[in-house]
Amino acid sequence: MDVKKIYMDSDALLEGHFKLSSGNHSQFYLQSAKVLEDPKTAKLLADALAVQIRESGIKIDTVCAPALGGLIAGFALAQALDCRYIFAERVNGEMSIRRGFEVKKGERVLMCEDIITTGGSAMEAAAVVKSLGGEIVGVAALANRGFCKRQNSSVVTKANCKLPQNIPFFALEDFTFEMYAPDECPMCKNGSEAIKPGSRGN
Repeated sequence: MDVKKIYMDSDALLEGHFKLSSGNHSQFYLQSAKVLEDPKTAKLLADALAVQIRESGIKIDTVCAPALGGLIAGFALAQALDCRYIFAERVNGEMSIRRGFEVKKGERVLMCEDIITTGGSAMEAAAVVKSLGGEIVGVAALANRGFCKRQNSSVVTKANCKLPQNIPFFALEDFTFEMYAPDECPMCKNGSEAIKPGSRGN
C-alpha cells in the first residue's frame, strides 16, 4: 500500500508554509481529515493497520482515541479489530473520559491517533485510562511524523518522543519533514507568513 500516494490523492499532504501545533514551522502538513472523509479509504487504512497489530500478537479489549484528531481513525481501527471503542476529550484543557464510558481494571487498551508527532496527546489520554485501571498495550496511528520509532521502521526515536519504549507503536508510514523554530524558519525569512490549518487552528 502506497500511503503517501493515498494522502496526496486525497489532497491531504499539503505543501506551503504551516505553523504546527508544537509552534514550529514546516513546508509540509498532513491533514488526515481529508483522507478520512472517504469511508472506503478510512476502512482501507484501518484494515491495513489492523493486520500489523494482529500479527504482533498483542491482546486488545478496547481502542481509545483522543479527540478530536483520533476520533475517526480510532473508530475505524476498532471496527477492523472487532473490539470496543471509546474516546477521551479535553475538558477545561485537560483530558477526560466521560459520556458514560468506563474502563475496567486490567482492561487492555490500544491508544489510536490519526497522526503521531511526539505522542503527547495520546499519552495524556493514556494517563486517564491508566488512572481508571486500564492497561496500555500499544499505540497506533495512520501516519508517523518520524519522532517516534514505529514497528518495522528504521526511524530512530528522537529525544522529544513521548511514547513509552516498552509498548509497541504501529503506523502505516513515516512522514519525516523538516521543521523549524519560528526564528530559524527560512520561509519566514523570505517574507512568507505561516498558516495553521489543523483542528486547533482554522
